[in-house]
Amino acid sequence: MPSIDPAVDPRTDREVDSQIDTVADAANTPDQPQPYGELGLAEGEYQQIRELLGRRPTAAELAMYSVMWSEHCSYKSSKRHLAQFGKKTTDEMREKLLVGIGQNAGVVDIGDGWAVTFKVESHNSPSFVEPYQGAATGVGGIVRDIISMGARPIAVMDQLRFGDVDHPDTQRIVHGVVAGVGGYGNSLGLPNIGGETEFDPAYQRNPLVNALCVGALRHEDIHLANASGAGNKVVLFGARTGGDGIGGASILSSQSFDADKPSKRPSVQVGDPFMEKLLIECCLELYAAGVVEAIQDLGAAGISCATSELAANGDGGMHVDLETVLLRDPTLTAGEILMSESQERMMAVVSPAKLTEFLAITGRWEVETAVIGEVTDTGRLTIDHHGRRIVDVDPGTVAGEGTPVYDRPYAKPAWQDGLGADRAEDLPRAAGPDELREQVLTLISSPNLASKSWVTSQYDRYVQGNTALAMPDDAGVVRVDEETGLGVALATDANGRFAKLDPYAGAQLALAEAYRNVACVGAQPLAISDCLNFGSPEDPDAMWQLVQSITGLADGCAELGVPVTGGNVSLYNSTKSEGVGPGHIDASIHPTPVVAMLGVLDDVTRATPSGWQSEGLALYLLGTTAEELSGSEWARAVHTHLGGRPPAVDFAAEKELAEILIAASRDGLVDSAHDLSSGGLIQALVDGVLRHGVGARIVLDELLARDGLDAPTALFSESAARALVAVPRTEEVRFTDMCSARGFPALRVGVTDDAGGDPALEVQGQFRLTVAELRAANEGVLERIFG
Repeated sequence: MPSIDPAVDPRTDREVDSQIDTVADAANTPDQPQPYGELGLAEGEYQQIRELLGRRPTAAELAMYSVMWSEHCSYKSSKRHLAQFGKKTTDEMREKLLVGIGQNAGVVDIGDGWAVTFKVESHNSPSFVEPYQGAATGVGGIVRDIISMGARPIAVMDQLRFGDVDHPDTQRIVHGVVAGVGGYGNSLGLPNIGGETEFDPAYQRNPLVNALCVGALRHEDIHLANASGAGNKVVLFGARTGGDGIGGASILSSQSFDADKPSKRPSVQVGDPFMEKLLIECCLELYAAGVVEAIQDLGAAGISCATSELAANGDGGMHVDLETVLLRDPTLTAGEILMSESQERMMAVVSPAKLTEFLAITGRWEVETAVIGEVTDTGRLTIDHHGRRIVDVDPGTVAGEGTPVYDRPYAKPAWQDGLGADRAEDLPRAAGPDELREQVLTLISSPNLASKSWVTSQYDRYVQGNTALAMPDDAGVVRVDEETGLGVALATDANGRFAKLDPYAGAQLALAEAYRNVACVGAQPLAISDCLNFGSPEDPDAMWQLVQSITGLADGCAELGVPVTGGNVSLYNSTKSEGVGPGHIDASIHPTPVVAMLGVLDDVTRATPSGWQSEGLALYLLGTTAEELSGSEWARAVHTHLGGRPPAVDFAAEKELAEILIAASRDGLVDSAHDLSSGGLIQALVDGVLRHGVGARIVLDELLARDGLDAPTALFSESAARALVAVPRTEEVRFTDMCSARGFPALRVGVTDDAGGDPALEVQGQFRLTVAELRAANEGVLERIFG
């Protein structure tokens, strides 16, 4: 039942007093040793805290600073470089941006008084330690970010990276993560509309689990997480606080795992999606009733984060009585209560006049609630525990401008030029049709290009009835307004192999692909969120990769005219082991900047799918193809090779292509559209054929002559700014006239064909693969590996 009573503590007052380290104690015992190193703080950071306070920190303050100054929470190694996103955002790019970087999630205007809020975040290290709960609570955490903005969550997505499919530990991680993502999202009743799943030995001990959520709201319903108004009450509601996840932000997510030494691994958070579902509905009713000034979710760093961020973002201070926090484990110390990352908790700022109504609403939803403090005008964050002062800090030094900012050394790796010189274009290609056919089968049956239905079938993609498109389409599309059909499209993309070869270009290629995918379904790209997954910032190689990728993204967004609304940085995705450390080419994961692109459609019923459904359609290849095989799936699957330079980026061509795709979708000129990226033209053709079992006859002669290519390069190259579209014969003239008027390359490469009841993918003069043969190669691969 709902309660605002303090948690019952079985310890005596003397036992409690003996464990409390007060501000007065700290002032009187300046030389008392403190375990700052075990909490993830460097000696210099500890000394900086002492200087800020004018004394040693209390145990509770030390715990608070350790989590809030962690890489995960403070962005101390990246914030100097992330500032590029704001500096390179023009007024024109801000036109649709209602809330930008700095809040729980960005908010974008999509028209008719509607807005959407979206964000992608990582939960990488917890998902390695405990895959199911790590992935599940990653979904739960990003959903709460969306709730805190005042929005109803409407869909989720995920970007997953795992190690070698043949490694024994990959089974454990894959099964747990996929079940965790599906179990939590399905229980919330949120459709999972897309994402990516990839396997590479680079992620063996550092899997990536990046979760995205999008929510819808009216403009007037936007809420910001600021604690203002002296005398307003601070209310904690949701699940009780337990011992799970203590130190997760400061240790799990802010340090590298050491393969040769035992490491301190705090417990991973435990999720309860049914409690979260109650929180969603409860928060939406609280917003509708107008009884909250602000709401902040409790994720990384728990109460430490929520109190310090609310106070730092507000215009006053805050006082909290920690013993009023409702506990699952009454033996928790003050520091543990502050650091706990127990899930499904929210913190609200409520005026006294509306507190009774607030409690009535949480009571109706049977959500436990405790008034734990109030907003003050002192400019300080103070916390008492059983009447004794254990925290007295300037909140801006914990979560604001006073947090550390590092200018880490970085330099181009010594191995980078050698890697770039080892070109995949110099590898042997198929010598004839038979070998080409075998390479095609090898490619489409590789784990990274094979059907991902084993993963996506575990997710509910159509719950709520608003999903217009979902995986395997190029972007997920979900309706926002039932009356008009107004909706949004989302695509999440990354290519760590390209970023390894060139992190600047690799980040831009991810941006371009996400932009292209959204345009393929007919949506106008509006804004991005990003999740930057990199190695240790203490390694100059990994730091250089991060800086290059941030710069590439910022420059690319400026060229495309899409702003960055927010995101996440996940560092220390590296493992120290014998012979592998800073400076080694394999010291870190492939740099993996994930880009989530959001676009808007006036009517989701007109969204363009990626696969053709009938025969007799003309197939057009938009864009030009170059000899760009380095970093490709052909190089990986056929030659186990990574080297050379990634494909060239041409944002002007990407914008022209997007305009054509959007116009063609709007005017009904195309029946399907599919971007060309991983696997190149052959993968797009296989995807199109297998989607509905309708074959295709392809003629490459004009393509080979126009672009100066051989057949293997034409099929396997991963040149950017390309798409494959299926055009009804009745619309061919209009479509080609539109492309010609814009001066954009459009080449008719084939036709969809049922082949008299024996559908196949036939590349004239090269090979013929029946739909049955394609399915045998492409489908069931992950099922056979993971059971």
